Amino acid sequence: MRDTVQGKRRPSPMYHSHMASISPGRRLRDAVDAERPLQVVGTINAYSALLAGRCGFRALYLSGAGVANASFGLPDLGITSLNDVAEDARRICAATELPLLVDADTGFGAAFSIARTTRELIRAGAAGMHLEDQVQAKRCGHRPGKELVPAAEMADRVRAAVDARADDAFVVMARTDAHAVEGQRAAIDRAAAYVEAGADMIFAEALATLDEFREFTKALTVPVLANITEFGKTPLFTTTELGGAGVRLVLYPLSAFRAMSRAALGVYGAIRREGTQKSAVDAMQTRSELYDVLDYHAYEQKLDELFSRGRERGP
Repeated sequence: MRDTVQGKRRPSPMYHSHMASISPGRRLRDAVDAERPLQVVGTINAYSALLAGRCGFRALYLSGAGVANASFGLPDLGITSLNDVAEDARRICAATELPLLVDADTGFGAAFSIARTTRELIRAGAAGMHLEDQVQAKRCGHRPGKELVPAAEMADRVRAAVDARADDAFVVMARTDAHAVEGQRAAIDRAAAYVEAGADMIFAEALATLDEFREFTKALTVPVLANITEFGKTPLFTTTELGGAGVRLVLYPLSAFRAMSRAALGVYGAIRREGTQKSAVDAMQTRSELYDVLDYHAYEQKLDELFSRGRERGP
């Protein structure tokens, strides 16, 4: 694994970064400008964020489904709360300087609740969040049975979030699920209304063709995100294809989580069947690789230094 300028080794206890003076929202906007299209990769926890940074990604994502599935063992049906999402975001942002985009579902309530969501995610260290135009009892964007609120109500959600942010660089992204419910034209019209309400970027959910993405990007003046989630309605387009269609951000929300889960099942199954983990060891990250990601030895050295100083001072 390699260190990069964007995805550097985790700061040691002695490390103080100049990046602290740049707000997370500004870091995300800078990343969108620097990499076209910007790959945004899902991380379900702080350690996953460190691994993503090692691979050179410039931006991270916390999925609402990831919080529900990985942290609580629940389906993504609007069951988790703001506090649940904010806690996972806080842990990730404490571990890395890479900007984090957070799935805020429908905002966890009406106007004042959406304002609180905005403030809490900024306080957690997030770089931005996206709100969606589904009803409160939301469903996965790639499942049937989705219901939408009126466009005017979603525009109010956007306005509430924009009004509440103390940092103007914090990204308020509007997601529309209208393509699968009302059709492409209605989805574009909704997105335009959300931009007029103050949305900085648009999340165009469950589109099926590059031409549909191209229609979105031509109709809007703000960056458009494509959600390239596996086993959904959107084909696994490449960054080259999406960039050619004008897409500015490409999201992979749960790719690593799916692979990690399959790998974990394999290891658990081997141990249970064979009474030993010997056959699975070659598939595991080694202890030294783990320590390298965590910068473990720098922490040990600092601990030794502090204790030695204490001994030198004496009673």
